[in-house]
Amino acid sequence: MDVSHHDCDVASAIWKSWHEVSWVEVHQVVARLQTRIAKAAKAGEWRKVRSLQRLLTKSTGAKALAVRRVTENRGRKTPGVDKQTWSTPEAKWNAVKDLSNKRYKPAPLRRIYIPKANGEKRPLGIPTMRDRAMQALHLLALEPVAETLADPHSYGFRRERSTADAISQVRNVLSREVSPKWVLEGDIKGCFDNISHDWLTANVCMDKGILRKWLKAGFIEMGRLFPTQAGTPQGGIISPVLANLALDGLQLELTKLFRTVRMAREAKVNLVRYADDFVITGSSQKVLATEVKPLVEKFLADRGLILSPTKTKITHVTEGFDFLGWNVRYFKRVLLVQPSKKNKKAFLDKIRTLLRERKAASQTEVIEKLTSVIRGWANYHRSQNASQTFARCDHQIWQALWRWAGRRHPNKGKKWLKGRYFKCIKGRDWRFAEKDKLLPVLAGFKKKDHVKIQSEANPYDPEFDKYFSKRLAKRMDKTFEGRRKLRWLWWWQEGICPCCDQKITRETGWHLHHIVKRSERGLNRHDYCRHS
Repeated sequence: MDVSHHDCDVASAIWKSWHEVSWVEVHQVVARLQTRIAKAAKAGEWRKVRSLQRLLTKSTGAKALAVRRVTENRGRKTPGVDKQTWSTPEAKWNAVKDLSNKRYKPAPLRRIYIPKANGEKRPLGIPTMRDRAMQALHLLALEPVAETLADPHSYGFRRERSTADAISQVRNVLSREVSPKWVLEGDIKGCFDNISHDWLTANVCMDKGILRKWLKAGFIEMGRLFPTQAGTPQGGIISPVLANLALDGLQLELTKLFRTVRMAREAKVNLVRYADDFVITGSSQKVLATEVKPLVEKFLADRGLILSPTKTKITHVTEGFDFLGWNVRYFKRVLLVQPSKKNKKAFLDKIRTLLRERKAASQTEVIEKLTSVIRGWANYHRSQNASQTFARCDHQIWQALWRWAGRRHPNKGKKWLKGRYFKCIKGRDWRFAEKDKLLPVLAGFKKKDHVKIQSEANPYDPEFDKYFSKRLAKRMDKTFEGRRKLRWLWWWQEGICPCCDQKITRETGWHLHHIVKRSERGLNRHDYCRHS
């Protein structure tokens, strides 16, 4: 069915407030247009792509969706330089009516600094709410293009892809005896800060005027305005997609370098990229040093980027290399992928810091705070060879907890401390617990294999709808493990939120509502996503 201007705004004509917006219609119209954009991009019909993008960014429904995104995410309470946030339905509806390309001028970013793992600080630019909403609006139109043009083995900042997919691909290309044994570890120096503005405006398929305004908006620090000559603002919703578009195409260039099938087989060159971190495999150190690395440097130079001299190196797989928090090493004819020493140290340091900050906190508060950290780290690594690392970390966490308990009661003996803070649960002694609160141990998280996404799968292509539905169903089945009623309800609703007609996922979250209150013996339930 063809979508015209009339189709996009026929429903919005009767919307007079934020509460009247029909999210089912909004999602349907936006999804149809995004599908058409992806189809036109795949066919190379760029004039049609731009026409559909203009249609989408002028749609009231898309504007409402953009405002909804920036007012319901984690940064919704963080203001920009204008110190404004949209917390009321009236403010949100006024924002929808105010979103327009005409006479639009973005405000400078509010510059703050966040600490990095190496002790340095990363600059972060915070746009105003209006600028965030405009970026979210144009991102709706740009993302289908970015997904269609993306390198098959690029996994960072893309829908339905994760670090687990990236490390699975690394396993695929390195795990066999005939696999390449040399790896170029690539790291781009200040990727977000140095991407060429001229390259972006010339090559990114979106409104050039709007893009140029964002790139040149500048930032305010200590009350002074500083202009920006290069880079995309870290903190902007659209920045990760712009960075991906700048780096996409490297895989095609590597394919062109080794033109024939025989040359490709001999070189054994494979690219795996997550945002600005990437690895390239090769059959020999010479191939990577004399052919691959110069090509990568030329590719990046066209975009105003360079490789980091300290972090870019060529390594043999028996020596091992770190990638995305894992250490990958070929040992005794087996490829081992384990949590890296650096990642493990950062995790344990965080646990110890949290305990130092809570010297006077109750045991229940400590358990609640540490549980989320332990569970998150375990789930990140449990798809790889992490059991030995988990056991070692469990022991060090226990030592940190014992010191925490000892500091609280310097005059008590070891037997008293054990009885007060540690219990024997299910045959396992020394479990940090109080009443019904139990701190999980890493050893309790068994290995769970990750099924890598198909490299060519595009969430905006209807051809892959069935594939993504099956993949989501399997993922949610694991999420609801041990929660029978919630699992049954999700399947009964076919995973759809009855309010907004969208898939309920771990990202959207969910609430369980009773149509008739439980206090009134109500048994009928509905599962709603958190946005509803």
